[in-house]
Amino acid sequence: MAEKTKEMMESWSFLDTVESNFRPLVVIELAKGTKEETIEWFTNRIVDKKANGGAQLLIKPLVTENGVENIYLVGASHLRLLLGAEAVGLVKECTDNSMRTFTYSSRKTFKHFADDNHNFLTMAECQYIIKHELENLRAKNEKMIPGYPQAKLYPGKSIVRRLLTSGVLVQIFPLHDREELKKLSHSWYGRVKVGYQPLDDIRCYFGETIALYFGFLEYFTFALIPMAVIGIPYYMFAWEDYDKYVMFATFNLLWSTVILEVWKRICAILTYRWGTLLMKRQFEEPRPGFHGVLGINPVTGREEPVYSSIKRQLRIYLVSLPFVCLCLYFSLYVMMIYFDLEQWALDYHKENESNFSNLMLFVPSIIYAIVIEIMNRIYRYAAEFLTSWENHRLESSYQNHLILKVLVFNFLNCFASLFYIAFVLFDMKLLRQSLATLLITSQILNQFAESLLPYWLQKRYNRKMKKRMCSKKTDADLSLAEQVNMEKEMGTYLGTFDDYLELFLQFGYVSLFSCVYPLAAVFAVLNNITEIYSDALKMCRVYKRPFAEPTANIGVWQLAFETMSVISVVTNCVLIGMSPEVDALFPDSKMDLVLTVAFVEHLLLAIKFIMAFVIPDKPRDIQMKLAKLEFESLEALKQQCQEGSGSM
Repeated sequence: MAEKTKEMMESWSFLDTVESNFRPLVVIELAKGTKEETIEWFTNRIVDKKANGGAQLLIKPLVTENGVENIYLVGASHLRLLLGAEAVGLVKECTDNSMRTFTYSSRKTFKHFADDNHNFLTMAECQYIIKHELENLRAKNEKMIPGYPQAKLYPGKSIVRRLLTSGVLVQIFPLHDREELKKLSHSWYGRVKVGYQPLDDIRCYFGETIALYFGFLEYFTFALIPMAVIGIPYYMFAWEDYDKYVMFATFNLLWSTVILEVWKRICAILTYRWGTLLMKRQFEEPRPGFHGVLGINPVTGREEPVYSSIKRQLRIYLVSLPFVCLCLYFSLYVMMIYFDLEQWALDYHKENESNFSNLMLFVPSIIYAIVIEIMNRIYRYAAEFLTSWENHRLESSYQNHLILKVLVFNFLNCFASLFYIAFVLFDMKLLRQSLATLLITSQILNQFAESLLPYWLQKRYNRKMKKRMCSKKTDADLSLAEQVNMEKEMGTYLGTFDDYLELFLQFGYVSLFSCVYPLAAVFAVLNNITEIYSDALKMCRVYKRPFAEPTANIGVWQLAFETMSVISVVTNCVLIGMSPEVDALFPDSKMDLVLTVAFVEHLLLAIKFIMAFVIPDKPRDIQMKLAKLEFESLEALKQQCQEGSGSM
C-alpha cells in the first residue's frame, strides 16, 4: 500500500500543467463584470498542483473577435486524466475479460490501454473526472472569495459550490463532440428502424444514468408488446365479457411482476459491462443549497455548515405536509368539478342526440386531462421550492423527499378520478372513456411540452446565432467560439426525473385498470416508440450535454414501479369482483363474495412475492464474477496486513 501511494505521489509530482495539444472538455462561464482578482485566484487554483490544494488541470480563456470573454475552457493532460480515473474509482475491463477498478500502477493490465491511446477513457468519463476535480477544489485558509467579501469561505468548503451560490459562477457544462454526436445521432434517431438502441454508444457519450434510462424505456416498450397483442382481440371481441377479462387481468398481474424482476437482471448485465455495478459509493458531500451555522462534522472532522434536524422535521411536518395535504384536497375539488362537467355533457347529449353532442361527451375528459398536466407542473415547482426550503444536507435526501412529494400528488391527481368512477359511481363505460382520454391526452401534451416545443425554440435560436456569426467566421478557433456560444444558451437537462415519472404514470394507466381498457398497452407502445426518437432528439439537439453520472440501477424508481404493481393487484381483483358475472355466483351472501375476492387478491400477492424472491436479481455468471472479485480483494487485504505486521 505504501509503495502504491508513493508511486502515485511521484506521478502527481511529475505531472505538468501545460500540454501542447489542449483538448477543451468543459466550459466555465463566469458572470459579466467578475473582478480580475477573483478570476486570477480561481484559475490559479484550477491549474495549481494537487499538493498545493489545486486541481492540476489545464485552462485557457475563450478568445473571440470581441476579445476575451468571461468564458474559460478546461482540459487535462492524458496522465492527469488517468490519475483522476483512479481517484474517482472508475472500473474498466482487463485483458482477462474481468472488470476491475482502474489503478495507474496496474494500467498495463487493462484492455485497450496504451500510453499513446488517448481514447482509453471515453470523453464522458474525462468530463466526469474534470467535474469531480473542480467540485473538490476546497478552500484552505481563505475567509472569503477574493473581491467578494460577502461570499464567506471556511477550510474545506467547496470553492465551485460557493461561487455558484454567490452568483460569480454562472454555469459549468461539458462540451459536445460534434463528430461523435453526428455519428451517434445517425445510428440512434437519424433513420427510422426496427431494432435496439445503441446503448453502449449512448453510455460512452452521455454516461450511465442516461443510457440506463433509455435502456429501461426500450425494455419497457418491448415488455408492453405482449399486453398490446393480447389486448387488441380482447377489445374487439370480448368488450363486455368479464369472464374472459379475469384471464386478461391475471396475466397482467403476473406480467407486471415478471417484467420488473427481469429488468433487474438486464440492469445488472448492463451496469456490469459498463463497470458501474462494481463502483464503490463515494462519501456524499453537503449539497450546494445546504446552509447553517459553522460546526464540526463528527464523521469527517471538517468544519462545515450544521443545521438542526429538529428544525428540519418541524419544517417538514408543520409546513410541507399541510401544504401537500392542501394540494391533494384542491386536486379532489377539481376532480368533482370535472364530474359536474361530465354530467352536463351527458344531459346535453340526451337532449340533442347529434354528432356534435357525441363529441361533447369527450370534452370534459380532455379539459380535465389538460388541467391535470398543468397542475402537475405547477405543483412540481412548489415541491422543489419546499424541499429546498427544508434544507436537506445531502443530495440523496433532497431527491428522496422531492420524489415522495411529487409521486403522491401525481398519483392522486392522475388516478383519483378513475378510482372514484370505478368504486363509487360503478360506471365501467365512463371509466373506459376517461382512462382512454386521460392516457392519450397526457401523452400528446408530454410529447409537445418536453420535446417538440423545446426543439422548435432551440432550432429558431440556432438559426439566428448562425446568421449573426457566419459573416464573422475567419478561422477554426472561431468555430469553437461559435459552438461554445451556441451551447451555453441551450437549455439545461435537469435529469431523468420527469422521464421516469412519465413512464411511472403510464405504467399505472396500463396496469391499474387493465381489465377495463385492454387497449391502454397499445397506446403506450405507440407513445414509447415516438418517445425514444423524441427523447434522443432532445438529448442531442435541444439541451446542453449533461455530465455523465455513474449509476448501478434506476434507484428509487424501481421501488415506485413495484409499489404500483402491488396496487394494481388490489384494483384489478376488486374490479373483477364487481362484475355482474362474478356477482351472480354469490346470489345469497355478499360477504362470501368479499371474502373470495380478498382470498384471490392475497393469493395473487403471494404468487407475486414468491416470483420476486425466486427470480434472482443478477444472472448466475455475474454473481460468480462478483464473488470472485470479493474473494480476491479479501486475499489482497489479508496479504497487506501480513506484510504490515511483518515489517513491524
